[in-house]
Amino acid sequence: MRAVITPGAAEGAMQVPPSKSIAHRALLAAALCEQPCTLAGVAASEDIAATLRALRAFGAAAEAQPDGTLLVRGVPLPQAPDAPLDCGESGSTLRFLVPLLALTGKPVTLTGRGRLMARPQEVYAGLFAARGLPFAQSADSLRFCGPLPAGTYRLSGAVSSQFITGLLLALPLLRGDSLLRIDPPLESRPYVELTLAVQAAFGVRAFWQDELTLAVPGSQHYRRAAPFAVPGDDSQAAFVAALGALSGATRCLGLDPASRQGDRVIFEFLARLGAAPKRLADGSVLVRQAPLTAGEFDLADCPDLGPILMVLCCFAAGTSRILHAGRLRLKESDRIAAMQTELAKLGLVVECEGDTLVIRGNGGASCAAPREALCGHNDHRVVMALAVAASRCTGPVTITGAEAVAKSWPNFFADLQKTGVKVETLP
Repeated sequence: MRAVITPGAAEGAMQVPPSKSIAHRALLAAALCEQPCTLAGVAASEDIAATLRALRAFGAAAEAQPDGTLLVRGVPLPQAPDAPLDCGESGSTLRFLVPLLALTGKPVTLTGRGRLMARPQEVYAGLFAARGLPFAQSADSLRFCGPLPAGTYRLSGAVSSQFITGLLLALPLLRGDSLLRIDPPLESRPYVELTLAVQAAFGVRAFWQDELTLAVPGSQHYRRAAPFAVPGDDSQAAFVAALGALSGATRCLGLDPASRQGDRVIFEFLARLGAAPKRLADGSVLVRQAPLTAGEFDLADCPDLGPILMVLCCFAAGTSRILHAGRLRLKESDRIAAMQTELAKLGLVVECEGDTLVIRGNGGASCAAPREALCGHNDHRVVMALAVAASRCTGPVTITGAEAVAKSWPNFFADLQKTGVKVETLP
């Protein structure tokens, strides 16, 4: 699909989709409950569809209700899937599932699409090998057999917090107690805190013994009597807020002011850039266009903000530095290379020095419409970031591969038009 964006002032409100990060965790917790559980605010997307396939494959059921909620009927322990399980392009689904499905003690095969099977799994490979358990990664599948026992696990915190979450989800179901000892640096700590918060909401506890050690009591059970509501996604709010900062005035609807999501730091980043967000009486967050000034930003705890932060820095006055950007190369695309290539078509330059991005902003000037189409690189966050950048061009901008937004925000372009930005989608 191609999206043709005609630049213009943006003004209006966008309902931010429910948090995909929280929904993954809540779905799996509900799928392990001993009694039915109702979830509100689980939005359709390709990644969430992958997790729904997974819970159904291991014996749980999920049924949409007339009021828009999801009724999940869980199983106390997962069953081994009867066939290879397709995780789509969802890294969260795959990495959260590995320790859970290892509990079955039977061989399991996970498959995926895009770059998913090439993304690093060395942390799990090491943990399985240390316990004499099979674990093999190939170009088209991941094969393993458990069970991982209760005990002490040592793992790196620098690759992805998803490995920590996977273990946190599974270890409480074992009879013995466990410890997770994390080798520093622990990046994306807020995502670990999200896992702990969701587990607590489902009656399961794990706690920090110190800054890098998690204690996980065994013999626990997931339980939830009241409905669980998934709040708005701060990761997606970043695109709405950035659009306002660059091209008009936008309001982000549906956010939780008490959110623990790491990507809520986007509002702090915008304030430091000079576009101070304002929380209104109705709970929405307003961001108005403002002259932006360069700064230094750290992606260690919020790597998903990388593409849109690059766009913001490109239109700031002065030189910005984005630290701890290396993990962007291991996402749905190499997000550093992808954004460098596409922003260059707009006359914008992003330089990479090791783990740091250096961006000399254009001071807020508009960009000439590119002579060629921008490419979405099969990456939802790249497509959405480029759409925001396109709002500052002097003429229409075409983005190919725009269907990638279905991974996390299928209605992104329809919602974008509600702010007055003209978008035409073509086959």
